[in-house]
This record gives sequence, structure tokens and C-alpha cells, in this order.
Amino acid sequence: MRNHYRILLYLFVETIKYVITEVEMNLVYVFIGGGAGAVLRYLVSEGWKHFQVSSITMFPWPTLIVNVLGCFLIGLFYTNSAQWGMSAEVRLLLTTGLCGGFTTFSTLGWESLNLLRSGMYGTFALYVTLSMVLGICAALIAVLIKS
Repeated sequence: MRNHYRILLYLFVETIKYVITEVEMNLVYVFIGGGAGAVLRYLVSEGWKHFQVSSITMFPWPTLIVNVLGCFLIGLFYTNSAQWGMSAEVRLLLTTGLCGGFTTFSTLGWESLNLLRSGMYGTFALYVTLSMVLGICAALIAVLIKS
């Protein structure tokens, strides 16, 4: 069944290539990747509900997870794109599209504000610090894997 979707996606993209300009085609790649990233982010959030423990429900774990994983993935994609023979279009789809749709900086900002408004200053500090530090470390690890 997955091969059917892959074939349909391939046919869709190849057909579109003849109709629109390069810039417009890049928008299609970002659109496809962004949609996939957003769906993956939703699945992580929904999947987390099955593992949630009442004492940690206020901590926004799914957002932290997708942001750290997204930082790792974007580092991996940018660092290895040449070695993997990745075209500029595929790199655009995976970085700007997939990682952009998957990660949630706007959600991080909103959840951080809500933690502050709830007086959860320690949780706020931990969340923001972990998001930044782990995100940067994940991107660095992805770069170091290539080395």
C-alpha cells in the first residue's frame, strides 16, 4: 500500500514540474514536507497521551520531543545531504518543509507563556532551557555523526 502512495506522489510531482516554474515547484516541495511534518507532530502529541503520567501532565513533553528531534533531523539533513546524494529539492522538502512543519517554536512560545501565567516558574525555566540546550545539542550531534 505504501508503494501506491509513493507512486502517486511521484506522478503528482512529475506532472506538476511541467506546469509551474522552479520557484512554484519549490513551494510544492515545502508544502508536501510541511504537511507531513505537521501530521507527524500531531501523531507525537496524540501518542504521548498514552504515556502521560498525572504528575507530569503540565510539562509540555510532546513539544519538547518534536523540537529536539527536529533540531537533530535538520542537522542530519543539512550535514549529510551531499554525501547521501540528496537533491536541492529533496533537501528543501526535508528541511524547510518537514522539519519546519514538525517543529513548533510558536507552540513553545505559547506553552511557555502559559506556564508563566500559571505561576509555574520552575517548570517554565526548565522547559525553555531544555528546549534550547537539547535542541542545539541535537543539531550538534547530527553534525558530529558525519565526522
